[in-house]
Amino acid sequence: MLGISSLLALVSASLAMASPALVKNGVNYTVFEHAATGSTLSFVSNSGICETTPGVNQFSGYLTVGSSMSMFFWFFEARNSPTTAPLALWLNGGPGCSSMIGLFQENGPCTFNNAPGSTPVLNPNSWNNVANMLYVDQPIGTGFSFGTDTVTSTITAAPFVWNLLQAFYAQFPTYENRNFGLFTESYGGHYGPEFASYFESQNAAIALGTITGVKVPLVALGINNGWFDPTLQYKAYIDYSLSNPYRALITSSQASSYLSSYNQACLPALNTCISSGTNSACSNADKTCFNDIEGPISTANFDVYDLRAPSQDPFPPETYVTYLQTASIQSAIGAQFQKTGDDARSFLSTLSTVVQSGIQVLIWAGDADWICNTAGVQAVIAKISFAESAAFNAAPLVPYTVNGVQGGTFKTAGNSRS
Repeated sequence: MLGISSLLALVSASLAMASPALVKNGVNYTVFEHAATGSTLSFVSNSGICETTPGVNQFSGYLTVGSSMSMFFWFFEARNSPTTAPLALWLNGGPGCSSMIGLFQENGPCTFNNAPGSTPVLNPNSWNNVANMLYVDQPIGTGFSFGTDTVTSTITAAPFVWNLLQAFYAQFPTYENRNFGLFTESYGGHYGPEFASYFESQNAAIALGTITGVKVPLVALGINNGWFDPTLQYKAYIDYSLSNPYRALITSSQASSYLSSYNQACLPALNTCISSGTNSACSNADKTCFNDIEGPISTANFDVYDLRAPSQDPFPPETYVTYLQTASIQSAIGAQFQKTGDDARSFLSTLSTVVQSGIQVLIWAGDADWICNTAGVQAVIAKISFAESAAFNAAPLVPYTVNGVQGGTFKTAGNSRS
């Protein structure tokens, strides 16, 4: 209780610095002007939505830049040792997938029993058991985030998330020096490396005095079934579809045909994207590879996120979507409801730079996911350049267990794990 009381005292002191207060639809907001980034943080405290564990604080609302860009966030204090627990940021992929998916369906404080008209129940396996968790809808235009000036690439999205963290640290300085982890999935194979690299470059600029700000003490990057490098992963659609642990989705003859399309059309288009870097070239590459490979294979009767299931598999039900569309819920959490070829760009070299920097990197993949499959992820991992890469690639995969049950296989070298 002493730890929670101490944190509440710190939070109360921080809130006292915020001005002015705002009441909207009967809900009290705290408004914090962050001069350094020219942004405004407005949020509601302890809405009683999702996290209902006694004594655990939560904050939800927006970082607003100017009058046209607003990014939604939802923060949950750690259930255990919140005054010393690390801070972790979760981002869903897409691009354009709301992090409310991760919050309600994957690792957040609450989930649904999926009965008709159900409301959320506490998730006993939530990541906020061990970390202070921050969920962000990004880039602008995703989920509850909205604005007229939408972000159109991974590189241009990174500064907005950094600005949000700067305002967050200013409002809640107790988290400034906590170990920080960035965790993401799917298109997070783009977001994760680029955002980590951007945070590190900003840290270096702060150290040199060329910019002012608070360093983001990034110690870990975790990416689940990531989309990192299209030249490797579009080919992996063919390899994995022919040979995976569950069932072949294409014949050997079809695989040969798809491989011919990859070599003659998809790969040259991707190389043009790499060499020119233009949105038009990269959009063309993405369209070419999708039309020739990804699209045709994915029309078969399977769930692209779990090929063991049929294409119209209703699990997990998206009960949370209906719940979040309820006006009273949006009001309580302070929410409002509202492609440029980035998919074809590679972030493999950026990932290598992050690994080389000494940040611990964990890359993991479920073996039934087709859309960002293990064949592609393993191909990417083999190409990461770092001091121990030879030893890493030579190391065998060994089993790991959870509560005595084998959960998969892994290998590790230096600061990289998969």
